[in-house]
Amino acid sequence: MRKKIFSIAIALIAISCTTQKNVVSIQPQIQEIKKEEQSLKRKVAIARFSNETEYAKGAFYNKANDPVGKQAVDILSTKLASTNKFILLERQDMDKILEEMKIAGNEGIQKVGADYLIVGSITEFGRKNVGDVNAFSRTKTQTVQAGVSVRLIDVSTGQIIYSEEAKGQAETLNKTVMGYGERTDYDATLSDKAISAAISKLVENIINNCMDRPWKSYFLSYDENGIIISGGKSQGLKIGDFYEVIEKGKSVKNPQTGILIELPGKSVGKVKIDFTGGENAQAEFSMVSFMDGSIDKQNLSKYFIKEIKK
Repeated sequence: MRKKIFSIAIALIAISCTTQKNVVSIQPQIQEIKKEEQSLKRKVAIARFSNETEYAKGAFYNKANDPVGKQAVDILSTKLASTNKFILLERQDMDKILEEMKIAGNEGIQKVGADYLIVGSITEFGRKNVGDVNAFSRTKTQTVQAGVSVRLIDVSTGQIIYSEEAKGQAETLNKTVMGYGERTDYDATLSDKAISAAISKLVENIINNCMDRPWKSYFLSYDENGIIISGGKSQGLKIGDFYEVIEKGKSVKNPQTGILIELPGKSVGKVKIDFTGGENAQAEFSMVSFMDGSIDKQNLSKYFIKEIKK
């Protein structure tokens, strides 16, 4: 009788210690941006995110409507938006936006070009189950590993400025002792967690490669009504800020690569932000005044405005 009571007690203790845990590979923390910190935002669009693996490709698979690719786009968009450093432009569901505009009776749409384009793909996906059976316990571990590859393209040149592949892993552990404990079958959430973990490893590098390159704006008009440039509050422009005006350098073609290279330009003046307007990021503008130097009013495309590095 004592042996039976002792066995039951041991089983109850084991059950109380039995755990089920999910483990996801450590994700890099994206540093929170202070509200008072000025950040000149770059315009970024995700061109596509394809699924190059055999995962989720059944008999009725439709490449144009791949759920895994769309999921990856949503994860990456959310993570980039949370940094508050970008103006994200929609590309994946543009047809739905156009259809909605037709319903609303608005046939026109303001087409805004991105500074950087992101192209990505899921290059690896695998799942494995590992079991361990002992005299009184049984352990089962489900592991999912995903590989994600991205390319960051400078739209102004078509050049790939950053390319990298990362892997993410997620797993869940189930343990039973003497038949007691929670058992689980297929855990579908592990797929989401593994893809998210892989993308998280790339986000910081995408941010750094975009932000390390100079922010640019352009002249829209220069007449008796004032000097107007593109960009406004949502991009981080503030009244009283100063920016440098650059005359573009000569463009030459590199015979080795076939790429048209713009030689370094020269500084021709400085402008101050006097007013910002516009209802949204696409329609924003700023009025400026020259504090130093001047430009050719008849040839505004020769110039651009860039931030002054402190």
